[in-house]
Amino acid sequence: MTGLLVKKQLREIFKAYFYDAKHNRKRSKAAVAAYFFLFAVIMVGMLGGIFTGLSMSLCGPLTSVGFGWLYYILMGASGILLGAFGSGFNTYASLYLAKDNDLLFSLPIPVNAIMVSRLLTVYLLGLMYSACVLVPASIVYWVTAGFTLKSFLGALFLLLNVSLIDLVLSCLVGYVVARISLKLKNKGIVSALAAVLFIVGYYVIYFHLNTMIQALVQNAEQYGAKIQGSAWFLYLFGAMGEGKGTAVLIWTAICAAAAALTWFILQRSFLKIATSTGAVKKAVYREKKARQRSLDGALLVRELKRFTGSANYMLNCGLGILFLPLAGIALLWQGDRALEALAQVFGAGGAVAALCAALCMAGTMIDTAAPSVSLEGKNLWLVQSLPVDLWKVLRAKLHAQLLLGGVPMFLAALCGAAVLLRQPDRSPVTVLLFVLVVLVFQVFLACWGLFWGTRMAKINWTSEVYPIKQSMPVFLALFGGWLLAAAIGGVYLWQSDHISLNVYLLAVSLLLAAGSAAMVLWLKGKGARQFAALQ
Repeated sequence: MTGLLVKKQLREIFKAYFYDAKHNRKRSKAAVAAYFFLFAVIMVGMLGGIFTGLSMSLCGPLTSVGFGWLYYILMGASGILLGAFGSGFNTYASLYLAKDNDLLFSLPIPVNAIMVSRLLTVYLLGLMYSACVLVPASIVYWVTAGFTLKSFLGALFLLLNVSLIDLVLSCLVGYVVARISLKLKNKGIVSALAAVLFIVGYYVIYFHLNTMIQALVQNAEQYGAKIQGSAWFLYLFGAMGEGKGTAVLIWTAICAAAAALTWFILQRSFLKIATSTGAVKKAVYREKKARQRSLDGALLVRELKRFTGSANYMLNCGLGILFLPLAGIALLWQGDRALEALAQVFGAGGAVAALCAALCMAGTMIDTAAPSVSLEGKNLWLVQSLPVDLWKVLRAKLHAQLLLGGVPMFLAALCGAAVLLRQPDRSPVTVLLFVLVVLVFQVFLACWGLFWGTRMAKINWTSEVYPIKQSMPVFLALFGGWLLAAAIGGVYLWQSDHISLNVYLLAVSLLLAAGSAAMVLWLKGKGARQFAALQ
């Protein structure tokens, strides 16, 4: 029974490899094999390759001074972080708040069997991610310091203990997330913010990683002495990788005890959390005035609620809402240096055109209008049955992107304008035209995305991931916006000797405005009729 449940859990995790959500059918055996081959290439080739390179940069300098245990501390910590992250999100969804809880609990299956199968799944995922770090790290160590049976057993026990630590941490993180999620009304915003924080943290660490490694290698003896003196258990963790018997026994006992304690706690809390539906307060009627909205306001709020209710929608179509203001702050901080560097290469006018193109390209990260028609899905008939001009429904989708993208772009444009005004001999007219171009470009992007989203709408999807990430309207909105933004800067650099910057910026803004007006006219007429005919 446990084996069948584990197989079921793994098939759910890799569901996309077996099932084509776009066409609502099972994938062929060749397609399944191709997906798993690609997965192996990513895990072994890319992820394993990254940590192989990191191991090669650390192992030689540290083992040459007798600090192989410090090398294993660093790689073991990397394995714990990657394993806990890789399996932690799965723990929340599969261990505590799985969608099939009610079905499984209604069957004559022991609760312990369900727990064991889900814990094994979490453990196997953590082991897989940790192995991508520790297997290449161990191979690099054996090549550098020499292979022995002692070092082999030490690396094996290190991997097993790291995987147990990942299991405990994943259960803890999943427990906390599950408890919090039961209290939240809008889980989409929380999920999106968590993903954004992880992305920001990842890039902060990535850009400082080389400096950190150099500092560690140069001061290895100093750090090693401090760890051996004040962090003895941490020293034993690294010594376990080298095969020190005492370290292996102590850390195996600690990890086994932590895993046993986790099992004991889960036995007492699993059923309660898994069957919880969240805090439900008794409804008490209180008379209050209903807030009346205009038709356009109600339709706009409807679009904004759909956006904030889906983490996938926010992360894939709205990251620019955060990054555009950050780009503006970066311009205020380092914009002068950037413009000076660009001016040396492209000239003073080319620097303005390049900055304009860069902001426009950042604005393409907001493309909520492109999938908005397809996201109506099976509920499309509700909008079509309302006594409402369907152009107003499309206009609300347009206004939603203009609001979500226009405000951040305006802030970024103001920051860019402030930097330009600090430059010597910079005309205020040029600055105003710069702001005008990036704002009109944002209007064009919204019209462009909704134009293709209406023409190529697909409502028969089984997962919202398809219209948000895999549909042709999103592809055209994103890459078409990139090409147009690049053209705005590139055409001026090509013809800068034959046209003044102000004339060029004015011409670009007029062309973008004309294109936007043409697409609005199409949406108001033929686009609304196509929207009405969707089924």
